[in-house]
Amino acid sequence: MMGRWTHTKVTERLRTALPIVQGPFGGGLSSVALASAVSNAGGLGSFGCHHLGAEGIAEVAAAIRANTRGPFALNLWLPFDGSDGPKITAGEYREVVDSLAPFFDELGVTAPPLSAYSVPDFNEQIEALLAARPAVFSFVYGIPDAAILARCRELDIVTLGAATTVEEAMALERAGVDMVVASGFEAGGHRVAFLAPPEDNLMGTFSLVPQIVDALSIPVIAAGGIADGRGIAAAMTLGADGVQIGTAFLACAESGTTDLHRDKLFSEDARHTGLTRVFSGRLARGIRNRLMEEAPHLSLAPYPVQNWLMGQLKRAAIEAARPELMSLWSGQSAPLLRHKRAAELIDSLVTETEAALAGFA
Repeated sequence: MMGRWTHTKVTERLRTALPIVQGPFGGGLSSVALASAVSNAGGLGSFGCHHLGAEGIAEVAAAIRANTRGPFALNLWLPFDGSDGPKITAGEYREVVDSLAPFFDELGVTAPPLSAYSVPDFNEQIEALLAARPAVFSFVYGIPDAAILARCRELDIVTLGAATTVEEAMALERAGVDMVVASGFEAGGHRVAFLAPPEDNLMGTFSLVPQIVDALSIPVIAAGGIADGRGIAAAMTLGADGVQIGTAFLACAESGTTDLHRDKLFSEDARHTGLTRVFSGRLARGIRNRLMEEAPHLSLAPYPVQNWLMGQLKRAAIEAARPELMSLWSGQSAPLLRHKRAAELIDSLVTETEAALAGFA
C-alpha cells in the first residue's frame, strides 16, 4: 500500500517522498524550523511570506536551505480587491479605531495613526522570491500575471495556486498553473476565494475535491479538515494527488505561533470555530473567542489596513496573555490533534494512512 499512495503526480514533480504539503501560515506563524522539519521528513515544508519584505524573503529562503536539502515552498498573497492600494479616509479610519478603542484601552495600548500604515510591496516580494528560487511558489487570492508564471517555468519553480471552487481551479489550470490546492471550508485561516465573495464559496472538502479532480488534468492537492491518516486516505480515495495540512502542523512546537495558541488548539475550545473578518478584514476561520463574538457590532477597515491595525492589538494581547483578544486560527478538525512535534506527526500520518487504506482494501 505504501508504494501506491506515496507515488503520485505530486511526489514525482516535487521529488518528495510523501504527498504531504505543510500549509503555509502568514503573519509570522510560519517558521524556518517547521518548514525544514517537514521537508526533512519527506514532505513539502512551506513558509508564508506575505508579511515580509524582499530582504526578509531572501533571509528565510537561505535559512531553510541551511537546514534541509529537501524542496520547500514560499507562499505569497497576490494583490486582490484593491489590497495593493487600499482606500480608506481619515474619517473612516477614525470610526474603526473608535469602535476598537475599548479593546486597546483594556490592554493599555494606543491604536496607531493611519500615517504609520505600511505593508511590503508585492513587486519587490515576487522579485525576491524568484531570486531565491524555491522548489515551489505557492499563492492565494488569484492568479499571478502571465509574465510571473513564465519566469517560474524558466527557473523550474513549480507553481501551486489555491481554489475554493471548481471555477477557480479551472481558471488556474487555464492560466498555466502547475498544481491546485482544493481548499474546503473546514480549513483554518483565511478563505482564499477570488472569483466570488468567500461567503458564496463555502464548499466542504469532501464535495469539492472530487469535482475539481474531475474537471482538471493537473495534480490536485486536497486541503481542509485533514488532520490524521484517515483524512489523507479519504482525500486520496477521492482522487487527490496529495494533501495540504495546516492546523496539525501549526500546533507543533516548531511552528511560529504562541504557546497560548497551541494550548487552545489542544483544548475543548477548539471544538468551536467560526468565520470572521474582524482580525484582517478578510473572512477566516478560527477558534471562537470574545473578539469574534463582538465583531458584528464593530466597524472594520478593508484588508490590509484592518490586518495591520489588529496586528498591533494582537501583539499587546499576546504580551498580556489574553487569548480572548487574539486571532486563534484553527480548522474544524483540531479536536483530532495529538502530536506536538512535526516528525512525530508525519510518522503518525504515514502509519495511519497505510492502516486506513489497508482497511479500505
